[in-house]
Amino acid sequence: MGYRNIVYEKKERVGHVTLDRPDAGNSLDRAMAEELARCCRSINEDDGVWVVVITGSGKTFSEGDQRIDAELAGIASSAIASLKSPVIGAINGDALGSGLEIALACDIRLAAEGAKFGFPETSRGAIPTGGGTQRLPRIVGKGKALELILTSAVIDAQEALRIGLVNRVVPVSELHKEVQALALKLASKGPISERYAKEAINKGMDMSLGQGLRLEADLSFLLQSTKDREEGIKAFLDKRTPQFRGE
Repeated sequence: MGYRNIVYEKKERVGHVTLDRPDAGNSLDRAMAEELARCCRSINEDDGVWVVVITGSGKTFSEGDQRIDAELAGIASSAIASLKSPVIGAINGDALGSGLEIALACDIRLAAEGAKFGFPETSRGAIPTGGGTQRLPRIVGKGKALELILTSAVIDAQEALRIGLVNRVVPVSELHKEVQALALKLASKGPISERYAKEAINKGMDMSLGQGLRLEADLSFLLQSTKDREEGIKAFLDKRTPQFRGE
């Protein structure tokens, strides 16, 4: 399955998706949005992918493009948010507008020093339309999200780290190494348990505490019948590293 606006590779149970329109700042267009959606569907159907990494080619993650159809940002970010496995955003450069919305759809974000973040939409008479108004406050809090979106502020990587927008900031030369280490660490865990943990957290955010606890209990119960859960217990008793198979 070939792509023209993204690059997809799978290595060691990690699916690597690269936004690949460097001459346009890796900005989103219809072709890229549709390819991202198709790629994410394919990843969800591949039991051999346990972790996904999203990054940009060149020195930019994705700058966004205010001329794009508002629908496209939603297509792209929703596709990434729909991925069942953990998703790492390797933010190698600026993530602005729809580019920031793509980053927000990832589960864990590592940023390179020098990367910039922001939503310029209100300065152009628009608002974020790919989930930015919803995902940003869930990550950084309502007050900070309102400030960033209403003022169209652009912040640097260290400020993004301070407010919890990114999980870690590293030198650009170290980003690939750090992301790869994290991806392999996640890929060494039980893939079914990680998917269920992600589901419990994401769905639980929109539930009452009681509903969330019931969801957690239900998913934990389902895990008891998996071979991976059995392997995890045996490995613990044998004092060895478990060998999960995603079964």
